[in-house]
Amino acid sequence: MGQTAPLTRRPAAAGTTGTAAAVDTVLARLRGSAAGPPERDGVAVFHRVYLAVAEEAARRPAAGRPATARAAAALHARLAGRYLAAVDPAAGPRRAPDCWRPLLQARRHPGVRPLQFALAGLHAHTGHDLALAVVDTCAALGCEPAGLEGAFERVGDLLAALEERAREDLAPGPDLLRIADPLTHLLGAWHPRQALDAAWTAARTLWALRRVPELAGEHARGLDAAVGLTARMMLTPLPR
Repeated sequence: MGQTAPLTRRPAAAGTTGTAAAVDTVLARLRGSAAGPPERDGVAVFHRVYLAVAEEAARRPAAGRPATARAAAALHARLAGRYLAAVDPAAGPRRAPDCWRPLLQARRHPGVRPLQFALAGLHAHTGHDLALAVVDTCAALGCEPAGLEGAFERVGDLLAALEERAREDLAPGPDLLRIADPLTHLLGAWHPRQALDAAWTAARTLWALRRVPELAGEHARGLDAAVGLTARMMLTPLPR
């Protein structure tokens, strides 16, 4: 993937410097990992959409309370960090969470379509990474999940925009997408808002279990495995 020119920012208002720095850090990390995979790589397909949406979101002025914007930037930083750690070439597929392994293993399969790669990556990122990132952010900021609800909604909007962008860029045109095409059914099988609701419930459950590490770890592993199973089904090779 090619390099992207740095964004030009307006001078930061008082109290927004930390938020802008956090956003810039996320973008720098996403850009820095964008140089390796070839064009037809499934991880690269997801990454290109993710980076494009993150850059568009960064160009828009932050609305609402500065505290919410700072919390959203902190949450997104931890969320992006989980994705980048999962697909890090130095770690290898076997060390990735279960939810990312199907995409890493099928990333060059010729029978898997680009939209499948994008939706499977988004499913792993929303269904697993987001829930754990909420818990990490609550611990770092010393707040309950309820205190991150506004930040969660902002990050959720970004993930919903990612899904919309993937469909716009990667879905075949209406003249090519027939009702009998299996991809037609895949398009209706995953909805970002339902996934976000499930992630919020999972985050609250993990937070409530934090004082019982054994149960919290068991629940996190079960979440990872369940999301991975669905991701594997989403990556089933389809006839063309």
